[in-house]
Amino acid sequence: MTPFGQKLRDLRAERGGTLKQMAAALQVSSAYLSALEHGHRGRPTDGLIHQICGYFGLIWDDAEALKRLAETSHPRVVIDTAGLPPEATRLAHLLARRIADLDRDRLVALIAQIERDEPVQPE
Repeated sequence: MTPFGQKLRDLRAERGGTLKQMAAALQVSSAYLSALEHGHRGRPTDGLIHQICGYFGLIWDDAEALKRLAETSHPRVVIDTAGLPPEATRLAHLLARRIADLDRDRLVALIAQIERDEPVQPE
């Protein structure tokens, strides 16, 4: 599941709507919406994001937050390490191999560490 998909699911749950109702209102298939929630589809179009904001009545900061989530929620990430130190390429490959083995707490801790821009301590 992507961060965007999780937010979509949370919004539906908060408002008591079903996937089928939302899909009908947005004029997309429920299969597509389900795939979007589960991270089996790429980033939604700006138009669909706008429709989703309208469906949930999201404005200003909430709408911008949803758009940012969509921008960072493509399930297939490409990391270009060309021109970076060899350690960057090593890290990218290591993460690609091991990300499925990291539990949620470890993922959250790594995200927090990187977002704080603190040096990662070797294990």
